[in-house]
Amino acid sequence: MPKDSSIKHVLIIGSGPIIIGQACEFDYAGSQAARSLREEGIKVTLINSNPATIMTDPVTADNVYLLPLEKKSIVQILKEHPDIDCVLPTMGGQTALNLAIDCDKAGIWQKFGTKMIGVDIDAIETAENREKFKALMEKLNVDVCLGRTARSFLQGKEIAQEIGFPLVIRPSYTLGGTGGGFVDGPDNFEKALSAGLQASPTHEVLIEQSILGWKEYELEVLRDNIGNMVVICSIENFDPMGVHTGDSITVAPAMTLPDTVYQEMRNKAIRMMEGIGNFAGGCNVQFAVSPDNQTIIGVEINPRVSRSSALASKATGYPIAKVAAKLSIGYNLDELKNSITGNTSAFFEPAIDYVIVKIPRWNFDKFKGSDRKLGLSMKAVGEVMGIGRNFQEALQKACQSLEIKRNGLGADGKELKNQDEILYSLANPSWNRLFHIYDAFKLGISFRTIQDLTKIDKWFLKQIDELVQLDGVLGKETLETISPDLMKKAKHKGYADRQIAHLLGCLESEVFQKRREEMGIRRVFKLVDTCAAEFEAQTPYFYSSFGEENESHVSDKKKVVVLGSGPNRVGQGIEFDYSCVHGVLAAKECGYETIMINCNPETVSTDFDIADKLYFEPVFWEHIYEIILHENPIGVIVQLGGQTALKLAEKLDKYNIPILGTSFRALDLAEDRGRFSNLLKENGVPYPEFGTIHSTDEALELCKTLGFPLLVRPSYVLGGQGMKIVINEKELEQHVVNVLRDIPNNEILLDHFLEGAIEAEADAICDGENVYIIGIMQHIEPAGIHSGDSYAVLPPYNLGDLVVRQIETFTEKIALALETKGLINIQFAIKNDKVYVIEANPRASRTVPFICKAYQEPYVNYATKVMLGENKVTDFNFSPVKKGYAIKEPVFSFHKFPNVNKELGPEMKSTGEAIYFIDDLMDDYFLKIYAERNLYLSR
Repeated sequence: MPKDSSIKHVLIIGSGPIIIGQACEFDYAGSQAARSLREEGIKVTLINSNPATIMTDPVTADNVYLLPLEKKSIVQILKEHPDIDCVLPTMGGQTALNLAIDCDKAGIWQKFGTKMIGVDIDAIETAENREKFKALMEKLNVDVCLGRTARSFLQGKEIAQEIGFPLVIRPSYTLGGTGGGFVDGPDNFEKALSAGLQASPTHEVLIEQSILGWKEYELEVLRDNIGNMVVICSIENFDPMGVHTGDSITVAPAMTLPDTVYQEMRNKAIRMMEGIGNFAGGCNVQFAVSPDNQTIIGVEINPRVSRSSALASKATGYPIAKVAAKLSIGYNLDELKNSITGNTSAFFEPAIDYVIVKIPRWNFDKFKGSDRKLGLSMKAVGEVMGIGRNFQEALQKACQSLEIKRNGLGADGKELKNQDEILYSLANPSWNRLFHIYDAFKLGISFRTIQDLTKIDKWFLKQIDELVQLDGVLGKETLETISPDLMKKAKHKGYADRQIAHLLGCLESEVFQKRREEMGIRRVFKLVDTCAAEFEAQTPYFYSSFGEENESHVSDKKKVVVLGSGPNRVGQGIEFDYSCVHGVLAAKECGYETIMINCNPETVSTDFDIADKLYFEPVFWEHIYEIILHENPIGVIVQLGGQTALKLAEKLDKYNIPILGTSFRALDLAEDRGRFSNLLKENGVPYPEFGTIHSTDEALELCKTLGFPLLVRPSYVLGGQGMKIVINEKELEQHVVNVLRDIPNNEILLDHFLEGAIEAEADAICDGENVYIIGIMQHIEPAGIHSGDSYAVLPPYNLGDLVVRQIETFTEKIALALETKGLINIQFAIKNDKVYVIEANPRASRTVPFICKAYQEPYVNYATKVMLGENKVTDFNFSPVKKGYAIKEPVFSFHKFPNVNKELGPEMKSTGEAIYFIDDLMDDYFLKIYAERNLYLSR
């Protein structure tokens, strides 16, 4: 059936601010869906309250509403656009689905004649309501766990008595497993039951037998209107049942699944999808398989795009959200083309001749006192994906992508050597269990013990054991004695030059320049083509490996490399992906061939049709360097990818690779707290009294001069990591010891903390001669709370002309003194009408996308053209739309860490943000948050 020609205008509901359990994978899906529908000549209106994403940019949709995701916003949009025929709610995660269901129950869709597409409400209801799901599975002859739904505390106790322990508790209608958990015995059952009932919006929980330790698999399936189905990807969870799939290391395709079991699972998935309701679109089906007898149990089905579908899209090159959007308007799979080959049908199951490993990225350090054990409730804030020709290579590349100061899986001298700690970690999974499995093998703990404690499949454990054995072989060699075969073997298994250098006792550069070059062992680049090279791919989407054939052909065009921001984490989120995408689009406009390097599967920047060439690789020196040697660009843009990209500027400078925009010297000067304060002094810019220290003795001496309270700030950190306000010598000493333990040899700045000061920040574009301030924001909370955790108002709401003039003057002075070419963000503290400078970041900041959305101006586009030297600031016709105020509202994920206090200080803790517009300062919303401005301030 061709598309439904009656559909002219579709409303897409987004997922709102980023929280743990629902992140930028839905912005990727929503952006893809909007582009897919517009290709068909359909008008797209979009609602989402997240200002940091490409999804809410004018380039994505015909109309973008930055409004709270609630019923009254939907009514407002439908009144303003009575021609909206349909709503597509499956691209915005649980948030969008819940809102669509609420609107359905309130009769809103019916009243405005809006049809829901891409989903069947009954299917959602069946998938979410655990009891209905179980009943349907039994009818479809799919085994499920023994269990029942409890709607009261008493009923829950009765069910537990009936089934017997161990049990699992799963609340209905929650996101990312919130409120769920395993219960071993009666001691902690009542507490877990109570928490589950409270977490569920309908106060229902499913209590069922525990299948802890079983193997977990997912199938990503697409279905069209006439019942055609394709399995896009099989995904195997490295971690067994018991760890939420969002917190689990996952591998595609499934590695340890016998074909007979896979075929049975595939048949069950198709039966489940047919049985759940008649809808066209994407679906994620989860199964558990008994390691003893291969029994398959249906765990759950999500009839919408999910985190796994973003991963499956990047893993296979099959754009699930794009195709699902077209299916929702009536197309069938055999009527659509495969976007990667351009000439084969979309009605096919991708074949991949490589391995994908996804590793989640956690941020437990930001939530002091949190329970770090992984379970049914997701805790990861982001994820990375590694692509390799084998599991070991993909695993090492994923470890290199995490940005946790590891060079791969082990071989870096950071092993844990305490047997008791290792055994505890194996039995109680946390963020570092993967590394501790390696450490266990290295320490000589038996294979059987490791398998008994982790319940991880033996095949995966053997792969890690093999790496440990190879470490031993490499450790016996030197740079001079290592053979080409051994070097080749290490590189084939994903070892970084740094790991090899550690084992050989030499420098990373020597491994590459003195041995690999001479042996001719260089990276080659392979295409991600959806069909294992059976048909020619039209989209240049590459990963690196070692072998003969290089599939990345270099053009003679002038090229620019944009470095991405790696995995999302607290302090560095989707706002940098927004900047990278706009940087790529601006460079394309200027006629450059654009090359994107990033390893985050959730983002729009790693979509294969954003840049001219995408290298899905770790943002890790060795990988970047070999891509640059291969492509020979005119330069690299580092100031759009946050701290991740900025940290590589020193290496680029050292190897004489041009940095486009602000020079490394200026970037480094701004990062080095001491040298930056000296620059302020030279330019007559006020700053809080400060000094730099490298030890506790120096700190205790300096505090006598500066006086308490003091703000302790390490250099070169992200999201205020390690920052703290201290009020006496004991606190100062304790904190300096902690910082130097976590970041050895770091230069630490001690500032006299301006208590009760107002905080503000300015973002500007500078071309080295001219400065244009794009926006000044005033924080609602007093100084002392990290800017990412503050409510901030654009423009300022009560700074007088004198203060604003000082901010403007100092912004211009600093931007010029740092010889900025591109973007710069400067933070200020204001006390008694005097403005002090706290810090400057000569890069895209968290607030830039916010200002772009509030003022409806493409500032990143302008800044990129300045970085490329194509334009001066004076070439642009700036015309911001200024009316009322825009408030940046931080959003936290404290619900994932119930035992952590919501207290805020200089270290950032928010996971996302929303934007809220008001006409004037008498707005109730503003008055409420202004009244609560001191509520969470801590040290």
